[in-house]
Amino acid sequence: MSMFLDQVTINVKAGSGGNGMVAFRREKYVPDGGPAGGDGGDGGDIVFVVDEGLRTLLDFRFTRHFKAQEGEKGMSKGMHGRGAGDTIIKVPPGTTIKDTDSGMVLGDLVYHDQELVVAKGGRGGRGNIRFASARNPAPEIAENGEPGQERNLELELKVLADVGLVGFPSVGKSTILSIVSKARPKIGAYHFTTLVPNLGMVQAEDGRSFVMADLPGLIEGASQGIGLGTQFLRHIERTRVILHVIDMSGSEGRDPFDDYLAINKELETYNLRLMERPQLIVANKMDMPEAEENLKIFREKLNAGKTDEFTDDIPVFPISAISHKGMNNVLSATADVLDVTSEFPLYELVDEDETVLYKHTPEEKGFEITRDPDAAWVLSGDKLEKTFKMTNFEHDESIMRFARQLRAMGVDEEMRARGAKDGDIVRIMKYEFEFVE
Repeated sequence: MSMFLDQVTINVKAGSGGNGMVAFRREKYVPDGGPAGGDGGDGGDIVFVVDEGLRTLLDFRFTRHFKAQEGEKGMSKGMHGRGAGDTIIKVPPGTTIKDTDSGMVLGDLVYHDQELVVAKGGRGGRGNIRFASARNPAPEIAENGEPGQERNLELELKVLADVGLVGFPSVGKSTILSIVSKARPKIGAYHFTTLVPNLGMVQAEDGRSFVMADLPGLIEGASQGIGLGTQFLRHIERTRVILHVIDMSGSEGRDPFDDYLAINKELETYNLRLMERPQLIVANKMDMPEAEENLKIFREKLNAGKTDEFTDDIPVFPISAISHKGMNNVLSATADVLDVTSEFPLYELVDEDETVLYKHTPEEKGFEITRDPDAAWVLSGDKLEKTFKMTNFEHDESIMRFARQLRAMGVDEEMRARGAKDGDIVRIMKYEFEFVE
């Protein structure tokens, strides 16, 4: 079984804030002690941090749920609760994080120690010391902590390599990587010997170095999921230069030029922007019979498609991976192209218009009213539910404050307009109340 994992869905939940406290001073000789309930501490964030020592998402294979710590509750004598520490989740470089529900890309983590907060911890609830006023010097009001943010995330790893080897299975990609680097990929005389991307550090004759990736072989229909399909096509997106390896001997009965067209079609179908990358054609297995004749025919077909007769012929680099013949030329040419090729951003930022249009947008009411089959009124909505969760129902003053908040949001008015009567059942989440005129 392959131990390489490059795509996973996880659930993260930041810590909720600690509850504020209702308390009063009880010191001796202080007959009119005021409120002394402290605030709760803030909940911990969920933070992704890049660790260059990781190469796969294997750590997420059995651990799919991550929860940060909650903030400490407020205490008496005005003491605030301690805030919770952040929960650090390490990911390999090249990891893209998306929100599963919205599809929004939250971040593309590439550099060592790069951080991304994916879920914010909740604010600590205020203690009754915060609600004291001249009108109410001894309030019995305290807030519960704000709920932490919860998200379903999709993590996708796209390996970081400067150069990617692509081509049909068994054209010699793994052999090339094994002789130009210290990588030791599995090599076999059968299709799909390579099941996972292999990375190797390559150094040209003049000392210039770069990272090369041997990617699993592609076949026709790979962009639609045939063979290993799109499982590893995503890793080509990170590369700056593509080395297109072709079996020029035609040892498996295929035409080399047809192979060239087929692989490029799969790259284009998967992501049109892959065709923007410089591509060097590597004619492998030149020590085999008929390879020289096939190379001549290949070059004729390749250059026959030129639109301008004055442009230079498209270069093809003949090599024999087994005998190492021609490899230095390929590496030097690859380093030359890398020197003048910048990185291709995977996700472009949307440019904002320089002119700003100011217009009135009505504020969302933050709640929704529906009816259950038993005629009970059901109140829902993110803003309303957040207010409900932060209300401490152990104290009457907190309950009255919650009622005032609902009234300010317009809940009472809309319920009356829709026919709510005194004594009707009102549900918020799993709790029930009576509607009072």
